[in-house]
Amino acid sequence: MTAATDRRTEPAAVRWTLTAAALAFLLCFLFVPLAAVFVQAFADGVRQYWLAVVEPTALAALRLTALAALVAVPLNTLFGVAAAWALARFEFPGRGLLLTLIDLPFAISPVVAGLVFVLMFGAQGLLGAWLSAHGIRVIFAVPGILLATLFVTVPFVARELIPVMQEQGSEEEQAALALGASGWQMFRRVTLPNIRWALLYGVVLLNARAIGEFGAVSIVSGHIRGQTNTAPLHVEILYNEYNFAAAFAVASVLALMALATLAAKSILGRQTTTESTEGAEDIPAQGRES
Repeated sequence: MTAATDRRTEPAAVRWTLTAAALAFLLCFLFVPLAAVFVQAFADGVRQYWLAVVEPTALAALRLTALAALVAVPLNTLFGVAAAWALARFEFPGRGLLLTLIDLPFAISPVVAGLVFVLMFGAQGLLGAWLSAHGIRVIFAVPGILLATLFVTVPFVARELIPVMQEQGSEEEQAALALGASGWQMFRRVTLPNIRWALLYGVVLLNARAIGEFGAVSIVSGHIRGQTNTAPLHVEILYNEYNFAAAFAVASVLALMALATLAAKSILGRQTTTESTEGAEDIPAQGRES
């Protein structure tokens, strides 16, 4: 380490103080509440915990939550990649409008978004009469929940990819095309490896939001037990009924789903790092020096 680097390094006391403050913050506002969820979930014993989780309405809520995530994640991932590609690589009329629309779910309350869906697809909404005439039910049904989840999770992948792709530029992609690669080969072998970490991070955020979404889904669901209640809505109902152990039991399942998502992100991240390191080691020493 050079003397210049030493002068730029903060004193050990400062580093330890900042580290301790960060760990204390995480302990108080993340780990303690998370631990409290599991403590309360098992407050009445393992048997009551299991009964609360496998209760029919709880299972229906968990299945609906999983369905919403399974629909939202792939669709919004495809949209995010396509939108990021268009916005980062091309100039076209309406580019600013597209960027604004992507940010729209961040700008308005999820409750307002839910109300908009009611005004559009509800029985008295703009399309309500037509939908009723054709036997299509959106509000207070599964399609409304899927639409609300899709809407609130639109920005996550695109917003992670756009700055990364803008910073990287298109030189490598143009070189691949010049060497005879097809569009799909260029994307798979050049673009995707360069954006995969940002893509993974965006997918993790998207999945977490889809699993935990409450506001918009609460408006369009109708709170019909066993049919249109997602897991967060089911937790709210149980808590309002003073069934605290069951509420925390279902909440703990949501927490486990979130932890599993983070674990998958960590594993894939390590794999990405390993592959990048192996790729760097394959470069001849003379090439690296040049």
